[in-house]
Amino acid sequence: MTMLLEEIIKPDSVLCNARARSKKHCLEILSELLVRSNPEIPNELIFEGLIDRERLGCTSLDRGVAFPHCRVEGLDFACAALIKLSDAVDFDASDGEPVDLVFGMMVPAELGDEDYADIKAVTSALCDEGLRGRLRAATTSSELYTALVDGSTLFTGVQPKRAVAP
Repeated sequence: MTMLLEEIIKPDSVLCNARARSKKHCLEILSELLVRSNPEIPNELIFEGLIDRERLGCTSLDRGVAFPHCRVEGLDFACAALIKLSDAVDFDASDGEPVDLVFGMMVPAELGDEDYADIKAVTSALCDEGLRGRLRAATTSSELYTALVDGSTLFTGVQPKRAVAP
């Protein structure tokens, strides 16, 4: 089944032409975007989770793309954010390339099959040269979101189970 990308990332969680001084600053911005989907989760908790995950190993996918992610207690479903940096930052990538596209994700502490499928679909799509090119061509946050969602035909996997708000 096709992943419904719009269920894990919302337009207000996408930021184009952001300025980050460093990898750490980029993760701070990312945590602020991720908390928009779940304001009841403290921003600091998300930031610490991203930092802790990064300590385990670099989340760069090479070619200027990074996929920082973390598990979060109390989260029921995956949430994502996307940043296109105005100036690339060093992310300790194995190919030595600085990163200008950062797709962040927080997932439940206890991962289910759908969460693993979401993660696999995101990493596969971010490795697609065409999608990366469309994302880099965006000049506004709205264009960036549209480029991502229009590229969502690349996202395949298990359809995620989502909580529906009353």
